[in-house]
Order: sequence, then structure tokens, then C-alpha cells
Amino acid sequence: MVQSTLTATRLASLVGGFDRSPAYVGLADALRELIGDGRIGYGTRLPSERDLTEALGVSRTTVTRAYALLRESSYAEARQGAGTFTRLPGGRTRALDRALWPSDVGNGVIDLVCAAATAPPGIAAVYAEAAADLPAHLGGHGYFPAGMPDLQAAIAATYDARGLPTAPEQIIVTPGALAATAVVGSALAGPRDRVLMESPTYPNAVRALRAGGGRLTTIPLDPSGWDLDAVAATLARQRPRLVHLMPDFHNPTGLVMTEAERETYARLLARHDAVAVVDEAHYLVTLDDGATAGTPLAALAKDAVCVGSASKSIWGGLRLGWIRAPHALIDRLTRARVGLDLGVPVLEQLVLTRLLSGDLEPVLRVQRARLREQRDAMAGALAEHLPDWEFRPPAGGMVLWCHLPVAGATALSTEAERHGVLLAPGPSFAPEGGLDRYVRLPYAVAAPDLVEAVRRIADAWAVVTSGRVGVAAPPTGAEPVLVA
Repeated sequence: MVQSTLTATRLASLVGGFDRSPAYVGLADALRELIGDGRIGYGTRLPSERDLTEALGVSRTTVTRAYALLRESSYAEARQGAGTFTRLPGGRTRALDRALWPSDVGNGVIDLVCAAATAPPGIAAVYAEAAADLPAHLGGHGYFPAGMPDLQAAIAATYDARGLPTAPEQIIVTPGALAATAVVGSALAGPRDRVLMESPTYPNAVRALRAGGGRLTTIPLDPSGWDLDAVAATLARQRPRLVHLMPDFHNPTGLVMTEAERETYARLLARHDAVAVVDEAHYLVTLDDGATAGTPLAALAKDAVCVGSASKSIWGGLRLGWIRAPHALIDRLTRARVGLDLGVPVLEQLVLTRLLSGDLEPVLRVQRARLREQRDAMAGALAEHLPDWEFRPPAGGMVLWCHLPVAGATALSTEAERHGVLLAPGPSFAPEGGLDRYVRLPYAVAAPDLVEAVRRIADAWAVVTSGRVGVAAPPTGAEPVLVA
């Protein structure tokens, strides 16, 4: 992690109208949230007490006691002669799940495997408000296999607003989009059915969609877009039961289907009796002015099943996803879902209900502005340090899909780890192997870290291309790795 210094003026703008009853507690709470969700980076030097006192217009005692509370709760540490620096309880790795990383993650390692942003401002307050609603639900058993009715209705309303009329009973709430995908695979694709996946694609969806034993078949996705003639030929030849699609800010390419492509794809699906599984996890993560997701594919393909998620657009820690399906499929999907789990936590459902039923746009606006800044910082660093790498800055989503001058993404991921950066190489996104001239670079961490990460990647790439390390062959047909 790159250490930086935060000015008093900048910190005053971040804490905003913190609770002043009492002021030192409110200031400490605001700082803990900023540090905890990454808006103030780990190891950042905080302003001096005197400077922050002037910037906030409060007493010196308020700032002194707030900093003391931060140190007592392990969100800051004092370094003699240097100042007060941010930290986290348990250290930098306290929030990392080892299953997502190929090796131990120590201090100074920058993770570019996980494409998930930190929580936006105000999430902790929404959780507190939802917790106040919880007692009203404690008298019941707490199991909602299809989701709490209020949340089903709130999610259905988002589809109504997009021009896809949806009844609450068409929604099944799940613990994340990946679980939703597994339910669909288990319910709709048996051992004799083919499941068509794009290559590249989101790797965890491959295994999830084959939960019912479906046989995998793939179709290449060109960096410039969908080849609909190839799609038509593959559908006619392979006759897949399910077709997995990401028409909005495709992960990892960032592509968006045009309206004409959506209409043509929907006609092809109907002609060949294939059900689209539409992954819409990124459709709200629009970054550029004027950029929007297109018409929901399910509005054009009547049998399509949509998979949505709160994790990408709001926060990865809000482990909630959902299925939106035609009425005719709901019973099958619900039975399959009960075979996997009996519902998701009530508190999380109350949180998402509050977010969707209120004004979600301010939350999304903050996330978009942060991701836009980070995307541009990474793109600028790549242009400076790796000018022969090719990529198309996406209008939404969270990743750059970079084309390397020569094959070597697998070797680069190994060498980059030695330089303190964790990468997911192209073969991780290829269900049947290949793509070793590509690497996915998420821009979900702070801009200074992204710039530093690119510098380290450039050093690692220089080692790989100099021949000082062997360029490992990309794996063929390997099990998909866990990439967020």
C-alpha cells in the first residue's frame, strides 16, 4: 500500500456534517467509516491536530479526543516524531478472504484480482437503521426462500423502471449473483443439456452454471464485440439449453451490446429454443456521461432469466443477489434454490430494501465518481509505463481488459506477485484455455495504489519479456479460479 498524507482541508470535506453530540465521538465515528471503507487509505498520515482543528472550526480538545478514540479502537497509530497514521484492527489483511488469493497477502501487496469497490458513504448508517427494524421480524422463523416480500417488491420495481414489467413473485433473492447463477444451472440444465458460455467470461459463473451437470461449450467473444453470425452457427450446431450472456459492461471486456445486437440475439435464442441467463451485475456501474445500460434482454427474449447483484454497484459485503424469471420457471427455480439454501439473512434484506426503496442515486453517484477517477488514473499510468499494451477504456464496469504485445500473461501474474501485485491473467477467464495475451486489471482500489501497481507490473513485464524467466504455457481446460 502506498503511504500518503491527507490534508486537513481534504479531510474536512470528507467527514462533512459529522454528528456533534458529542463532537469528538461523531468525528471519530466518521473517521472510522472513512478508514474502514478505504476512502482514507491504510497507512495514510492524518493531518496534525492543529491543522484539523482550524479546518473543522472545532476545539483542539475535540480533535485530540477523536484521534485518541481512533487509536484505542485500532484505527490509527501514533508514530513518534512522524504523526498519526491510519490502520485497521487486526492489520491490513484483516478483511481478506484467503480463498480469493493465490498466496499469503502481506503489507505492501496490491490486489488486482478482486473487482469490488469499497462501501460508499452512509452504508453503516443504513445498517444501523435496518437493525432498528429487525425486532419486528424476530417473532417469525426468519426463513424466506424466495426473499422477504418488501424486498421482492423493491427489486421488481427496478425492472419496472427499466421497461421490463415484473411482479414481486418473479423475484427470488439469493446470497449473491453467483448463488443465483448456481440455482439457475441446477434447475434448468441437466447432464444431457449443453450450456453455452462466452470466452472470455466471468470464471466463477462457469462452475456455477454447471451445477446441474450441464455440458460446457464455448464461443469466442471478440474484443470488438459479438459476432452474431458465429452465434447463429453455434446455436444451430450445439443446440444449447442455456446461453450465458453479459450484455452490459461485460466482465472482463467491458463491452455493451447495441440495441440491434440485443434484438438479433433475442430472435436467435427464440429460433433455437435456448434460454438466456443474463448476468446484469454491472449494469448500474455506468461511468461516462451519457453511458447507460441498454434495454433489458429479458424484454426482448421472453424466456430469459436475469441474475442481479448488489455487490458490484453498492458493496461486495452486502451479499445479496437475485433472480428475475418468467412466471413459468419460478416453481422450478424455487425448488432448486431450496435444495441449496433456505434464504439469506434478514438484516441484509432489510438493508437492501431500505436502499432500493429510498433514493439510491446519491450512493451510486459517489461510487461512479470514485471508479471514474480510478479508471482514468490506471489508464494514464498504463499509457506512461506500458504504452504498447492495448485496451479500450470502458464506459462502465470495474476492469480494463488489456491485450499484451506477446503472450505471457500467466508468467506475468507469477512475476508480478514477486513485485507485490496480484493479477488474474487471461487464461483465468477462458473456460477451455487460451487468452494468454490478455490480463484483467480492476480499478477498484485507490488511485495512488493503482498508479503504483502499474509501475510494479511494468517492472515485472520487463523481466518476463527479457527472457530472465520462463514464459509458462497457459493452462488448458483448468478448473476456473475464484476471481471476484
